[in-house]
Amino acid sequence: MVEPREIILNALKEERRKLLEHEALELIKAYGAPIADAGLAKTPEEAGDLAEKMGFPVVLKIVSPDISHKSDVGGVIVGVNSKEEAIEASKKIIENVSKNVPSARITGILVQKMAKKGLEIIIGGLRDNIFGPVVMFGLGGIFVEVLKDVSFRVAPISYEDAYEMMKEIKSAKLLEGYRGQPPVDKKAIADIIIAVAKLLEENPEVDSVDLNPVIAYPDGAVVVDARVILKQ
Repeated sequence: MVEPREIILNALKEERRKLLEHEALELIKAYGAPIADAGLAKTPEEAGDLAEKMGFPVVLKIVSPDISHKSDVGGVIVGVNSKEEAIEASKKIIENVSKNVPSARITGILVQKMAKKGLEIIIGGLRDNIFGPVVMFGLGGIFVEVLKDVSFRVAPISYEDAYEMMKEIKSAKLLEGYRGQPPVDKKAIADIIIAVAKLLEENPEVDSVDLNPVIAYPDGAVVVDARVILKQ
C-alpha cells in the first residue's frame, strides 16, 4: 500500500490541489476506511481485465486532473456486466471526454465494484481558519443538498463525539431503520468519521475531505466516492 504522505506530496510536487479519485480512495483507505474495490486502468483493455478480475457489475469513471464533474461530460458509465462491455464503455468515456473537454488530460479509467444499495450518507471535513480541522456528518442526497441536515465537530474527536453527531441531525431516525429497513451499523460510520478527523489532523496540507456517498448497511459501511482538496 502507498504511504499517505507519498500520495499527498506527489500531488503537491505536480502542483495539483485536487487528488485524483484513485489517490483520494487510497488515502482514506490508508486511514482504515473501507472503500469499494477500485483500480486505475491506463487503457480500455486494462479496464476490461481489471473489471473481470474484480467481478461484475462495475462502474467506470474518467480520471483526469482537469475534470471535477465527471457525469456532466459523459465520464461515468454504471452497471457494466462483462469484460467486453468494460472495454467498449471505456472507449466511449474517452470519446465523450475528448469531445466535451478537448483540453482535459486523461490519466486513465477508474474501475470500481458497484456497491449494493444501502443508506447513503456523507462524511467530510475541512480546515477552518479559526478552529482548525472540523469534521461533518449527514445523510446523503436531498438531506445534505436541500435540507443542509448535517452536524459538525472540531477534531480530535472520540467515538462518543461521533455517535453524538449521528444523533444531532434532524433525520437521525433513518439511521435506526424505517419502513421495515434494519438499522445501520453506527460503529462502522463512527470508524469513518474518526478516520477523516485523523487524516485532517495528521496532514496539514489537506484543506478538505468529502466522502459522498458512503453507503451504510446493517453490517458495515463503504466509501464509494472520495474528494480530497489540498491547501494552496
